[in-house]
Amino acid sequence: MSPEREGAARRSPVRDRDVVTADAIVAAAGEVFARHGYEGGTAERIADRAGVSLGTVYEQFPDKDAILVALVERHLDDASAALTPLLTDMVTQAPPIEDGVCRMLRALVALHRTHPALHRVLFEEAPRPEALRRRLERTVEAAVEAVHGYLVARPEVRVPDHAVAAQLVVQVAESVTHGLVLHPQDGADPEAYVRETERMLVRYLTGR
Repeated sequence: MSPEREGAARRSPVRDRDVVTADAIVAAAGEVFARHGYEGGTAERIADRAGVSLGTVYEQFPDKDAILVALVERHLDDASAALTPLLTDMVTQAPPIEDGVCRMLRALVALHRTHPALHRVLFEEAPRPEALRRRLERTVEAAVEAVHGYLVARPEVRVPDHAVAAQLVVQVAESVTHGLVLHPQDGADPEAYVRETERMLVRYLTGR
């Protein structure tokens, strides 16, 4: 074995342990932030929950913001894994607009319901470092691009500007589902909200 490969072999277990440790810290941060909020989610609490020393936390991440970025990236990766097949099908199969809007809204509701307390902290309480802001922008842009392709493929869509319509659809869908799950009104029927949002978007897109 060459010296380079011997060195790589020696370093590999260390790198593997680092990855496992970093993953454990990020997972622990999600639980701590959901319970205590971002301000209350101290590095000490994260270390305790992860079962590592405070020094180990700072070996893996320079500060709490870096943990936040890693956690949001994981959250967005999970969201992309759930939504990308749906958006791809919308573009390639181009189902009727009523079906496409319904599927998109219900997928977003399901995502928001997965970890509502953590979602609230990540997107309402926590700061947004530049790296996080850029990642969020890329995620939204990808969704808008997919919805735009879908709208163009549907002959019943009657809006004058498909690009603007795609942005509005994504913004409305995200805003409504976010508020519905994270800030429900007393006595409100979530299903009724989803149905009315579907009707509103379909009427806007088709004029009927």
